[in-house]
Amino acid sequence: MRSDKKFQIFSHIVLALFSLLALLPMILMLVSSFTDNNEIIKSGYSYLPKKWSVYAYEYIFSTGNSVLHAYVISVVLTVVGTCLALSITTLLAYALSKKGMPGRGILTFVVVFSMLFNGGLVPTYIIYTNVFSIKNSFLALLIPGLLMNGFNVMLMKSYFVSSIPEEILDATYIDGANEWQTFFKVVIPLSKPILATVALFAGIGYWNDWMNGYIYITKRTDLYSLQNLLNRMMQNIQYLSQSSSNIQNANVGLSAIPMASVRMAMATLGILPIVIIYPFVQNYFVKGITLGGVKG
Repeated sequence: MRSDKKFQIFSHIVLALFSLLALLPMILMLVSSFTDNNEIIKSGYSYLPKKWSVYAYEYIFSTGNSVLHAYVISVVLTVVGTCLALSITTLLAYALSKKGMPGRGILTFVVVFSMLFNGGLVPTYIIYTNVFSIKNSFLALLIPGLLMNGFNVMLMKSYFVSSIPEEILDATYIDGANEWQTFFKVVIPLSKPILATVALFAGIGYWNDWMNGYIYITKRTDLYSLQNLLNRMMQNIQYLSQSSSNIQNANVGLSAIPMASVRMAMATLGILPIVIIYPFVQNYFVKGITLGGVKG
């Protein structure tokens, strides 16, 4: 018993150290975003800067780019995309978990095949722009990421097979419930951990996505998500810094741009919602990964 207690204490200390190591970069990023830009250039990044400043955030919110509007676009995109992706993934995974379903083997092969190969960027671009005509529209941000992620489908399918006893499903059928009633009244309530896990995966994917906006949104800047807007602002700053020798009075203008601290401020704005939401779904996330990872 004493050896077990010592091992638990040692394990907690090791895990606490690893947790601290994971938090230190985030703390440095937050502190640096409130550090004076000249101080960073002079002394480098520090956890205890000599001079604090909020100018990086003032610059982001006052450069004419609507960060709040981009936040709204990102939130709407993440909520709608996560709900749709979760619905499609859940329905397909539940169908694949039914052993007697016709064509189950073919569908499983298609899902697994999509995990190994894709159509490539150029064919995908041609299909979405010429066939579906989603370029420069909100659907350009939503549809490319909506197609089911094969890993999420197989993860949820494994959860249905390993964590929902067939006896419970058989009992519902005996009581007269049809497949839809069984799915919504029995399967869904018992699948909260895996639903939260897949929703977190899909939500993070939509929130962090900038590639779709970069490729498909070429004219309507009002459809920029937060990631697209911050990426464009960062490109503009880099362009100004690289072209400073060709710009009259460039040193004066560039000195007003907090290049070092603004990077940290952008990163902070980008991860803030994820940091806020994650603690509320952490327990479901861990349980969903553990149970869903069991081979069904």
